[in-house]
Amino acid sequence: MLQDKFHKLVELLKEMDSAILAYSGGVDSTFLLKAMKLSGIKFVAVTSISETTPPDDIKIVKRLIKELDVEHIFINGDELKRVEFVRNDRDRCFYCKDSLFAHLREIKERLGYAFIVDGSTIDDLSDYRPGRKAAEIHGVRSPLVEAGLGKMEIRHLSRELGLITWNRPSSPCLSSRIPYGVMITPEALQRVKRAEEVLKAAGFRIVRVRDYWPMAKIEVSSEEISKILDESLREKIIEEIKSCGYTTVVLDLEGYRQGKLNESIG
Repeated sequence: MLQDKFHKLVELLKEMDSAILAYSGGVDSTFLLKAMKLSGIKFVAVTSISETTPPDDIKIVKRLIKELDVEHIFINGDELKRVEFVRNDRDRCFYCKDSLFAHLREIKERLGYAFIVDGSTIDDLSDYRPGRKAAEIHGVRSPLVEAGLGKMEIRHLSRELGLITWNRPSSPCLSSRIPYGVMITPEALQRVKRAEEVLKAAGFRIVRVRDYWPMAKIEVSSEEISKILDESLREKIIEEIKSCGYTTVVLDLEGYRQGKLNESIG
């Protein structure tokens, strides 16, 4: 059944003939990138980077486009120039995606591609995703949704295809670390980026630093919470995160859980 879905995906892509892919370097868009490569259609992957982009995302995009030998374009994201995005209400992601897809539509029309596609999956349909509205407005297709593929299925297929992203943790933009209603600033994004780099350097695989400035709230996976409670490591982490501009560092004992910030929306 899973192979049937993959076959359906490849056939959907072949029918498109050509497409622009909104490529982030994550599990889903990398799987779609590989499927597009296998389908033989004409396509180009486009990655938007800005101060909201996690540094690891840029590194893995550069690695994968080289390994998979695909045509790729970096563009500069301009979401921080939009007051609607910066004010950080619960529709923040709409304005980011609206700007991204407007850029991709311009590229599509200028270069003569037939479609714009993204890596949304059927799991995304059940979470709060205002960016989906932007995709609908700009006529963006989601082949993984059309093929009925969910995230766990995509991870399984990615592993079979030998993709290094098959077990990569989700990596949303850094603005997702700032609570709704708190203005997004370059200074806040820089604090978060530096603080998360502290945790990653300490060996933690899944990390989030929620910016309740001047307090930093740390989230790591539930499996790694015991590690951070080691006294010497904890003291080192606190000292280094405070050097990023925080006065207080707290640990979320629930641990990281995807979509946690959206739970307050209801």
